[in-house]
Amino acid sequence: MSHDDAPFEIHVHGDVKLRPEADFDALQDALKPLWKYAGARSLADGAASLYEDEPGIRFDPHERLLQMCWTVRGDEDFRHQLDDVCMSLNELSEAGAPIEVTFYDAEYDEEDEEEGRDSRDDFILLFVGPTPEAIMQAQRDLLVEDVVNLMERHFDGAELGGVVGEIDKLFSDRFEALASSLDIGRSSRGPGGNGTGGHGGGRRPRHLH
Repeated sequence: MSHDDAPFEIHVHGDVKLRPEADFDALQDALKPLWKYAGARSLADGAASLYEDEPGIRFDPHERLLQMCWTVRGDEDFRHQLDDVCMSLNELSEAGAPIEVTFYDAEYDEEDEEEGRDSRDDFILLFVGPTPEAIMQAQRDLLVEDVVNLMERHFDGAELGGVVGEIDKLFSDRFEALASSLDIGRSSRGPGGNGTGGHGGGRRPRHLH
C-alpha cells in the first residue's frame, strides 16, 4: 500500500528481550502487521525506517533482543496493527517491556506552531511480556523511573524510598486484583489493558541517536 500522502509519520520505539527459542522467522511472523503496513514483502525488506538516522527494526540473535526505532507514514488505521503485534510479542518475549508509538502530524509546521494551532500528534504507551506479572513489572519500573527523575529536582534520591514503596504497593494491589479476575487472560494479551495515551502537552521530541 502507498502512504505517500498519509497524514501522520508514525514512530515505533522499544527494546524487547526475547526467549531463547525466538528466531528470525518467528520474529518476522510476529511483526508482519508492521512490515506489511509499510508495503514490504518481508521483515528484511520493511525493517528500514523512513529516516536514515534511525536504526529501524533490528534483531540481535546473540543478545536475543528486538530493537525498534522505526518510522512509517500512515493513518489512524495503523492502530489496528498494534493488537496483533503485541499479542505475538507476548508469546516471544522473555521479560516485560514498554513500546512507544507516536503519531506526528505530517502537515503541522513551524508556522502552525507560531500561530498557536494544535497539532494532531498523539502518543500511545504499550507493554508486552510473557505474563501479566512481567508486564506490570515493566509498568512499575517505568513509573518509578519517571517519578524519581521528576522528584529529584526537589529532593535527594535517598529521600524517595517511601514514594517508591507506595508505588510498589499500588502495583501489588493491582496484580492481586488482576490475578483474581476471570479476565486475566484477556487483560494480558493485547495493548487494550496495558496501554496509555492521549493528546496534548506539546509535540514529543523525536528520539535522538
